Amino acid sequence: MKITEVTLNDIPLLEKLINSAYRGESSKKGWTTEADFIGGIRTDEDSLIEMIINPEAVILKYCDDDNRIQGCVYLEKKDKHMYLGMLTVSPVLQSKGIGKILMASAEEFARDRKCNEIVITVISIRHELIGWYERRGFLRTGEKKSFPSDMKFGIPRIPLELIVMKKKL
Repeated sequence: MKITEVTLNDIPLLEKLINSAYRGESSKKGWTTEADFIGGIRTDEDSLIEMIINPEAVILKYCDDDNRIQGCVYLEKKDKHMYLGMLTVSPVLQSKGIGKILMASAEEFARDRKCNEIVITVISIRHELIGWYERRGFLRTGEKKSFPSDMKFGIPRIPLELIVMKKKL
């Protein structure tokens, strides 16, 4: 197992991994799929480039023993907290502990940057995912946000909203 920062060279494989984990038939092999309620793609090359070149952000990748990217997580420092998003694990490897490893690495990264909490947003109907985060110490804040209307995040098939969750470090 190896956790490192992604580079621009990782974009093609990263884009494929993220979209396969969230959308389309391949995502249904795992439990994190959004395919039933969001169409389109989860991310694209331009969005990934924007994330990677952001000086306040990083994407950490999890590579297997053969150096293949099997998971990733996006982190962006905002004042004294770290925003965490796009926690991704290959659909065929979900429920094998990779998400927990990425989460632990994200928390360590946030602490190293003097952040006192991690903030996430989760689609409100993703009850299993919300439970997963709660088991890792995240609490619902009561705050809700609209699902992004930008097509680059996908096309909602039903009305969606995001809930905000936080974890103190």
